[in-house]
Amino acid sequence: MERNDDQSDDITLLAIVQRWPIKTWGSLKERALYQARKLHQAADRSGGRLVVIKTQVDLTRYLERRRKQPEITAGLLGIEGAHALEGDLKNLDVFFDAGIRMIAPTHFFDNDIGGSAHGIKKGGLTSLGRAMIRKMEEMRILVDLAHASPLVIRDTLSIATRPVVVSHTGVQGTCNNRRNLSDGELQGIARTGGLIGIGFWITAVCGHEVSHIARAIRYTADKIGVDHVALGSDFDGAIAPPFDATGLVQLTEALLAQGFSDQEIAQIMGANVIRLLLQTLP
Repeated sequence: MERNDDQSDDITLLAIVQRWPIKTWGSLKERALYQARKLHQAADRSGGRLVVIKTQVDLTRYLERRRKQPEITAGLLGIEGAHALEGDLKNLDVFFDAGIRMIAPTHFFDNDIGGSAHGIKKGGLTSLGRAMIRKMEEMRILVDLAHASPLVIRDTLSIATRPVVVSHTGVQGTCNNRRNLSDGELQGIARTGGLIGIGFWITAVCGHEVSHIARAIRYTADKIGVDHVALGSDFDGAIAPPFDATGLVQLTEALLAQGFSDQEIAQIMGANVIRLLLQTLP
């Protein structure tokens, strides 16, 4: 969580063991495209029960269907770390064509776009990074500042003209560490019209109980308004949350205990994300 270089990733070994296509073994771009294809293939096999959201029209149609078919679900493709661009902004067009609609500048190490909260130098946006943010905005690809260094967050907010998000994080006001957002960062993201997704793991909320998640959500809503708060579970198999996806009712109860209204809970549980996507997607 504190200090990593770009040699700390074992995805190459994972790709070989899981028999990914050979071209993914040495290409970060090809790995992202392979994973994107897997979601599209799953949707194709689902008989309409899984929808990949790429446009405002896709989302509107999905929501209309789901009112009559509540068992269907949807997915939105994102990339956690712009090292997958392999230094070439033309690959944004390739990723867009693959359906990717959200990209984070960095993940667990610094790259040629900017610094990670967990990197060695933890610097700001590079000139390539600034160009990437501008092009992403032009293409209506969401900028995700999860795992970004404080300097990357500062630099991005200084040039952003569209909403930015932090898809999964904690807040320093309830859990003070390098990974989590300061009050100033919360306010800067809210000023763009963006969203903060509160995570469910111990580094995000400093506790293993559902009440710790609700406390972080309460703090964030009090600081920047409930319109800017969302769920950022990070359900990825690598964290140890207090419940799995079937246990979200526990969080509903904890939010009620924090004094949120039914409407506010509906916003936090998904309405804010839907509103943002309807505003920002192509």
